Amino acid sequence: MLPGPSPRAAASGQVRSSARIVIIGAGAAGTALANRLVRRLEGAAITVVDPRREHLYQPGLSLVAAGLKPAGYVVSATADWLPAGVELIQEAAAAIDPVAKTVATAGGRTLSYDFLILAPGLVLDHDAIEGFSLDRVGKDGIGALYAGPQYAALTWQAASRFADEGGVGVFTRPATEMKCAGAPLKHTFLIDDIARRRGSRGRMEIRYANNSDALFGVPIVAEKVRMLFAERRIEPVLSHVLKRVDPGRRLATFATANGEQEIGYDYLHVIPPQRAPAVIREAGLSWPDKWVDQGWAEVDRETLRHRRYPEIFAAGDVAGVPKGKTAASVKWQVPVVEDHLLAAIQGREGTARYNGYTSCPMITRVGRAMLIEFDYENNLVPSFPGLIAPLEELWISWLMKELALKPTYNAMLRGEA
Repeated sequence: MLPGPSPRAAASGQVRSSARIVIIGAGAAGTALANRLVRRLEGAAITVVDPRREHLYQPGLSLVAAGLKPAGYVVSATADWLPAGVELIQEAAAAIDPVAKTVATAGGRTLSYDFLILAPGLVLDHDAIEGFSLDRVGKDGIGALYAGPQYAALTWQAASRFADEGGVGVFTRPATEMKCAGAPLKHTFLIDDIARRRGSRGRMEIRYANNSDALFGVPIVAEKVRMLFAERRIEPVLSHVLKRVDPGRRLATFATANGEQEIGYDYLHVIPPQRAPAVIREAGLSWPDKWVDQGWAEVDRETLRHRRYPEIFAAGDVAGVPKGKTAASVKWQVPVVEDHLLAAIQGREGTARYNGYTSCPMITRVGRAMLIEFDYENNLVPSFPGLIAPLEELWISWLMKELALKPTYNAMLRGEA
């Protein structure tokens, strides 16, 4: 969710500069920054590097995977969001040299920069789950909504059959950091509700295999989810991490503290481990002492500036901060990066700070959601206190997710929110 005002850059008006700025990634963070910087800087050379022709509105994937939106709802053209005055190189970033201050592209180009913004998103490590492959999605009772719009649509095919026929449904969450940690819960709640509406809920068991003992990273929210699970007969299977799938036997194997455990399924929703793109790790830009298996960029959690290379910033999923892999986080991170980058160009210190703001419109059934907003310290920070209670299942919170979120997201891409 993207509610509430985001921090604004300290200075207003245009700044004259010949700075060379390279942005790796044309997702939500990279595109929003490109649009904001082209307005704020006069004379700067801004280059965006990203091979993807399509921009994905990722908050919509959970709606596609529940049959509530078509796959095309989340797809637009990458180039359509970028303004005149920004060069788009539709190639992957193959290497970064933070000492020489260069980026090499897959097509053989070498780009020199004065400032570099890391916004490539993350990588879904499907290969880490033995026996799983994306060509299984939609068949053999397997879903995987994170993999993209076509897979979210195929996920709905498998989930819809399960909602009709019943059986055992197993919904998973990986042990790594992940984008929108509420998405696995949303899918679980939605399929439960759809089965109830179809009259088949009595013929099924639903199990939620969580990677830890807590169902959500914010304790008060975790307790609310536990209560909803108990009310709706969703069984939490705690400290279980999916390691292997046998589609032929419809058997999932989990790593637990007591060794491996097998669980049979009729429907299995797979969310794989998630990591920073290899180019970040290979350039030595990752944290050396935490998230070492995941490779998130080593940035200060308040300024999003790299701790060893001050001309480098990170925003979005790749940023190595304790919270912040949602579109709402991007909305608050982008002005902070803008502020500190402009300050550096002007030879001063930036003042904006990112407090870890993250928002999750936790869908709990079709037509109802909880608007949960929190910060680094797990404090609830509601944008509409007195109007929207964050832990109540409300129709207005559903409307914000289903109707208001996408226009707000689009405004953020254009640098207007």
